Amino acid sequence: MEAKKLGDTFTRAKPFLAVIFIQLGFAGMTVITKFALDKGMDQHVFVVYRHLVATLVIAPFALAFERKRRPKMTISIFIKIAILGLLETFIYYTGMKLTSATFTSAMCNVLPAFAFILAWIFRLEKVKLKKIHSQAKIVGTIVTVGGAMLMTLVKGVAINLPWAHQAVLHRPQPTPLLLPLSRTPSRAPS
Repeated sequence: MEAKKLGDTFTRAKPFLAVIFIQLGFAGMTVITKFALDKGMDQHVFVVYRHLVATLVIAPFALAFERKRRPKMTISIFIKIAILGLLETFIYYTGMKLTSATFTSAMCNVLPAFAFILAWIFRLEKVKLKKIHSQAKIVGTIVTVGGAMLMTLVKGVAINLPWAHQAVLHRPQPTPLLLPLSRTPSRAPS
């Protein structure tokens, strides 16, 4: 009986575990990418390598499992998908090269919130404050934007990673955005 209950719990938890592992994979990919870009790799070359590896890994599964179920791929649809995919990744990695991995990750996580806000502004999304679905969307948007702002604006403690540039770690730190709780000046030891 306990094994069945544990199995049911695991079955219900699978989607949540999948999302957690996907986010960990995205974070790992972001760190590895930022490391490669900081070492001098061109972002356009990186995009080509990434798409090539992704095609080699995913194409056999798509051909094996989706061959009979997928809609017909026309040249027009293929060109649109290719242009949108390449344009998105070029912009993403150019932004990562010019900013930090933290900022890039925060902005990617905010995209669904921006999509919801724009859909609401253009009346594509109905928001009824008395419905639980609308309340969840609003709270999710607030939490997402707040979390991205917190990640981007608050400077935390530097983590000394073995592969990080030592010069980057010893930059003068900007003044913190959050004020200390007490306003009493600290005295120098006598």
